[in-house]
Order: sequence, then structure tokens, then C-alpha cells
Amino acid sequence: MTATLELRAGAARVVLAPKAGGSIAAYEWRDRAVLRPAPADGLARGEVRDFASYPLVPFSNRIANATLHWLGAAYPLPRYLRGHPHAIHGNGWQRAWDLVERAPSGATLELKHDAAGARALEWPFPYRARQSFALVEDSLTLTHAIENTGATAFPFGLGWHPFFPRTDATLLQFRAASVWLTDATQLPTRRESVPPQWDFSSARPIGDTTLDHCFAGWQPPASVRWPERGLGVSIEADAACGHLVVYVPRGADQLAIEPVTHMTDAFNRAAAGKVDTGTRVLAPGETFSCTMRLSVSPLSDDAPGA
Repeated sequence: MTATLELRAGAARVVLAPKAGGSIAAYEWRDRAVLRPAPADGLARGEVRDFASYPLVPFSNRIANATLHWLGAAYPLPRYLRGHPHAIHGNGWQRAWDLVERAPSGATLELKHDAAGARALEWPFPYRARQSFALVEDSLTLTHAIENTGATAFPFGLGWHPFFPRTDATLLQFRAASVWLTDATQLPTRRESVPPQWDFSSARPIGDTTLDHCFAGWQPPASVRWPERGLGVSIEADAACGHLVVYVPRGADQLAIEPVTHMTDAFNRAAAGKVDTGTRVLAPGETFSCTMRLSVSPLSDDAPGA
């Protein structure tokens, strides 16, 4: 069974699983699930993809053909999804994190990636990452930080992969300037204006919408509402998180709203001369951080979209 630790603040409860990819196993408010809780068998197996949320470091989404191209070199990366051709979500979600600070309503986790020996195959550059969790009565604030502990600058990105419960009545709202269309393996092909069927600028039922796309020019907050449960959550993030990945799998009982700092395959695209990818470069000794906040509230009968 995966070891967990619990944070509490009033009627709010968060369960962390540091050794399972630095993940969140549950986030509840007034005994109602805000994030999709990890099932018992997922906790037993430590299967991170079944958890409520996990960190994306040092990159989000996919790197094409599991190969990072940077400054004229090619670095092979692991394929964590069986049968999938690309690297996905960095290596942080595949590693055990250490608990370095603990309080009744907060905690800090740390991951040290030394990029030595076999670890270099996960990501070729050393770094130290920290996640801080701060819980209050009506919100959970998550802060990501990454430090370059090596002697070489490298491209990087950060993000989160929170899953939310989904029912037939679930309402979704987010506003973005454009969306990246993709090929059959979810790599971006071209950017277009958001088409009407994917326009959730006003809260509306998800219906039979299926999405696994990166939206550019995201304007926080996004929101998910469950009228039948009288509950809503607002998802905010720093301006650094200018991209939003929305994952709504067909027929599933969950969806993911992922604030991230860059587009899919950003680093390879930047290395090929593309612009506006969201790629950042971390110099030796430099640290970068960003923050996401999940704010919970009850829905009144006359609330918009209720």
C-alpha cells in the first residue's frame, strides 16, 4: 500500500503520496471530492496515473519520438506509456519524492535528479524540484520550483495534471485564444482559432465532447461545476502558465485541466526555430517557480450555469 500523509484545514482534506510520484491521492471539501480520488487498487499498486493529481517536471505532455533535440545534440528519453511512441510528462511523476517540511495544513516535497548513470536516460540534465502544498478552508495552493543543479543550461517546463470527477451534468468553462490541432499520436500540427464545438468560454455541459489538446493564450480561471453536488472549483495559475491542456476522454468519469508553461513538444519545436512554444531555458544555478490554486465554493440555485 502506498504510504500517504494527510493535510487538514477546517472542512478541507488533502492526502499526499510523496513516494508515488509526489502525487495527490485525494482532495475533499465538506466530504465531497474536488479531485478524482485514487481508487483503493491504484493506491495499493502506486499507479500514479490513477491518482488525483501529479506534477509535470521538467516538461509537460509529449516530446516527439522520445528524443530531445537541443543545441545540436539528440538525447533519448524513456517511453513511460506502453505502445506510445513519445516521451510524456517528464520523469518527476515516475520518482519517489522526499518530505522536507510538514505542518497540519501544508507540506513541501523535494526531488533531486542527479542525471548520473541510468538516471541520465530519464532526463540528461541534473535538477532539484520542490512542490509546496498550502491548504486553507476553501482553497489548495500548489507551488512548483525547479533549480538547475548542473553546469549546463537546459530547456524545461512545469505544470500539473489534476483530474476532476465528471458526470453527465458536469459543466466546464475556460477561455483561450487558440488551440493546437494534433495528429493521431497527439503531436501538434497547426494552431487555429478555437472551433465552436470546443468553445467553453461560457460554462456549459461537457456532453459528448472529447478533447486531448493544448490551448494557447489561456486566460485564467478555468472552472468545473457539479450542479447535482452543489459544488464548483476554480483553477487559477500564474501568467507563466500560458497554456492549458484539456483532457476529456470519451466515456470516462473524469477529466483533466492542466495549467502548463509550454505547448506539446515545445523544446524540439524551439530547437527547429519555431517561436511562441513556451520553451524556457534554465541557466546553471537558476531557479524558476510557478503557482496553481484550486478554489472551492458551493453553488447556489441562482449561480450562473447552476
